[in-house]
Amino acid sequence: MTHITTPDGTHIFYKDWGPKSAQPIVFHHGWPLSADDWDNQMLFFLGEGFRVIAHDRRGHGRSTQTSAGNEMDTYAADVDALVTELGLTNAIHIGHSTGGGEVARYVAQHAKGRVAKAVLVDAVPPVMVKKDSNPGGAPIEVFDGLRTALAANRAQFYLDLPTGPFYGFNRPGAKVSQGLIQNWWRQGMMGSAQAHYECIKAFSETDFTEDLQAIDVPVLVIHSEDDQIVPYADSGPLAVKLLKTGRLITYKDLPHGLCSTHPEIVNPDILAFIREEQPTAQQPQETAAPAMA
Repeated sequence: MTHITTPDGTHIFYKDWGPKSAQPIVFHHGWPLSADDWDNQMLFFLGEGFRVIAHDRRGHGRSTQTSAGNEMDTYAADVDALVTELGLTNAIHIGHSTGGGEVARYVAQHAKGRVAKAVLVDAVPPVMVKKDSNPGGAPIEVFDGLRTALAANRAQFYLDLPTGPFYGFNRPGAKVSQGLIQNWWRQGMMGSAQAHYECIKAFSETDFTEDLQAIDVPVLVIHSEDDQIVPYADSGPLAVKLLKTGRLITYKDLPHGLCSTHPEIVNPDILAFIREEQPTAQQPQETAAPAMA
């Protein structure tokens, strides 16, 4: 397997497709998945002439099941180690859900001079948990419930999430894909139960406010109003207000896992943003309202 070794000895698995001379796009997956969650996007952007790279976060997929470092600072440092090893410059970083938090932390703290643009897709920033500075967030009991379900029966929990809210298959009239459900379960069960348990704290309690404020490259924020995992009102609109150069695209009826259920909508929007020659100042909300398939 292709991997890099971080300073603490962790092996980080990655995929690297396309010509080394092409502009790189680095994909950051959500919890508790792997680089495989980006296969559709990697094939699409490879076909558009980009070099496409995706890694398994430590404790996820084929990377080392570490007993330490299952938090955002280390996740971002691992990305920096990968980017440095591959010598990437002028890169686009795209993160979904937890991966969006990883992108925000990496771009803000490690990526000076290496990143051209970033994309956050139904991502966890600014912060998910309810606290004094985020009164609209989800109560800590919600995330305690995730931990309880994982510890009690991870295999069943990892069927229930994709069968229901993750892909919106619990919505009336939803077109259910058994393949997506099984692939979600497969990716989740490849990883470490401990790492996934600890990652719940990382994605729910990490505050990315200062990271978003520090990012000085154009950022596209994509979020759906029907996201049942990362609520729209507490994420996308708040995140874009903190960015120096941010744009928000809002979908109406798409699920949290929209990159897998509706790539024909998401991929072209991301491609259009990447291909814009001039950075754009923060813009009003752009709304697309495709019908739920």
